[in-house]
Amino acid sequence: MSGGITIDGLTKRYGTVTAVDDLTFDVEPGVVTGFLGPNGAGKTTTLRMLLGLVTPTAGRALIDGRRYAELTEPRRAVGAVLEATGFHPGRSGRDHLRILALAGGIPGSRVEEVLDRVGLADSGHRRVGGYSLGMRQRLGLAAALLGEPKVLVLDEPANGLDPAGMADLRDLLRDLADEGHTVLMSSHVLSEVAQTVDRVVILAGGTLRYAGPLTELTAKGETLEAAFLRLTSAPDTDPATGATTAPAHR
Repeated sequence: MSGGITIDGLTKRYGTVTAVDDLTFDVEPGVVTGFLGPNGAGKTTTLRMLLGLVTPTAGRALIDGRRYAELTEPRRAVGAVLEATGFHPGRSGRDHLRILALAGGIPGSRVEEVLDRVGLADSGHRRVGGYSLGMRQRLGLAAALLGEPKVLVLDEPANGLDPAGMADLRDLLRDLADEGHTVLMSSHVLSEVAQTVDRVVILAGGTLRYAGPLTELTAKGETLEAAFLRLTSAPDTDPATGATTAPAHR
């Protein structure tokens, strides 16, 4: 799948704890895919394995058919926002991006382009220490877009954004998908996800509960929130055997 994400049998164990268990799904170019699950579902661990920050116990996490470590120009292949931290508080947003561009061999002209695209054109001169959480989120997104990557991996990108910021983010992600980018975003704001994504991947307990179109999940009039709660509810336990059965996934 050119420009896409492939998760194939991905598993991560920490001692006796299985954080991600035999996870398999694809993320396609040209659509926005929501990556959902309750706290502790394994979402962040999966994203960190995808970005080469955590070594899988088994399975593969591929970007355009290759592991992150095998990408020759990773900043041009994938842009990621995992958390709105890591900024020098005394440095301006513009200078932060200039340093990243220089380190990544990216033309300096991209700095102004991405500042404008995320709505920070008028705030790029300000020190990051004075940015709100929402502004830091925008700066992180600008950094992810610097290398014009085909794949975007965003962990809670709406965190700290006001309603106008959420609307801007929604429009930006839609535009990026329409341009052929692969967009994978995790979020706990299900009302916003329902307005933004085309497909959803839902985890619970480190296992896949659903992967498919949002429209199919809500086709019978069920809201995304209701479907999410149903799919991520605690598995049933057989009182006679103690065996558990997770909700069906596809």
